[in-house]
Amino acid sequence: MKFEFSEEQEELRAQARRLLRERCTSTVIRRVFDGQASYDAPLWGLICDLGWTSVAIPTDHGGLGLGKLEACVIAEELGRALAPVPYLSSAVAFADTLLLAGDQEQRQKWLPEIASGEAIGALALAEGAGVRAWSRSHVVAAPITGREVALDGVKWPVADAACADVAVVTAAGPAGIGLFLVDLRQDGVTVEPIDSLDQSRPLARIKLAGARGQHLAGGSEMIDAVLDRAAVVMAFEELGGAEACLHMAVAYAKERYAFGRPIGSFQAIKHRLADLYAELELARSNCFYAAWALATDDPSLSEAACCARLAMARVFVMCAKEMIQVHGGIGFTWDFDAHLYYRRAKHLSAALGGPMRWRERLIALLQAKDLAAAAFSGTEAGARVA
Repeated sequence: MKFEFSEEQEELRAQARRLLRERCTSTVIRRVFDGQASYDAPLWGLICDLGWTSVAIPTDHGGLGLGKLEACVIAEELGRALAPVPYLSSAVAFADTLLLAGDQEQRQKWLPEIASGEAIGALALAEGAGVRAWSRSHVVAAPITGREVALDGVKWPVADAACADVAVVTAAGPAGIGLFLVDLRQDGVTVEPIDSLDQSRPLARIKLAGARGQHLAGGSEMIDAVLDRAAVVMAFEELGGAEACLHMAVAYAKERYAFGRPIGSFQAIKHRLADLYAELELARSNCFYAAWALATDDPSLSEAACCARLAMARVFVMCAKEMIQVHGGIGFTWDFDAHLYYRRAKHLSAALGGPMRWRERLIALLQAKDLAAAAFSGTEAGARVA
């Protein structure tokens, strides 16, 4: 089995890296970080014009219909550049939810706008702290007529909600926890920005007071499926950020001199960088396997998503911390970009439920597999005896 991207996908990567190197500068990131905008509109417009937001959306819904691997390639480069844009929330998580749980009318209404960038989507699952916030909900969905409901409650923190036009919201309905499509531009919806560690990827609180929503298919099992797919693409975003941290640390270790020699020649620095490289490559293998499982819809997708998510959440934070340490005094300063990578690493680590949720999910999946294997072995043994 061969895990690598095609020539066309590598060309897409090269194009994305060139563009982001030119257009996604530290000034752009800090402008959003300082609260001057909820995302960088010029960069987002360019990304939409190039079709990056439509690569994984089918052609009959206004997309390019390329696939999930292209989305992973783009996410990796966006992560490398710390791009302050709602790509993961809108073009990945929201679009995937509609493709999995939406009906034809809902897809035809929203997916072309998501693909073109005319609308931005968000995924509103959490309600404050807690690793299982989506398995229960204090937001109530009261039936109105047909598939329409009235929603009351608060969802927070919601990534990219401040710039979103529409969101998928979890709420408690008559049949239990469900997914609901909510237009955030209607009366009855209030979106309030909240402080976060990484203001270049701002969070917000969505208050719903009788807001109208439309029921989507599925419940908690659909939420797990959506999160599995989003986790794989997020792992690639973390992979790009971690690799950028390692490259910055290595470059500085080569040019910074102490006692008449580059600090990279000292074992204390050299061995730390070598350890980071080994950790990063192991995590990369988890990402590649998860991307293959996602692209082929392999039954191992859930386990692969957990492994990729856990590996990259840990390694990105590790690389960001070590980069700061290698840079010494300058690494701790506000003007240097190291803290921006550390903030993004911590932000993504806590997203989609955080490591604890994914660790528990992986354990549950492996236990279920062991039980199934044991049951199969018992049945097979019984058949042989018979």
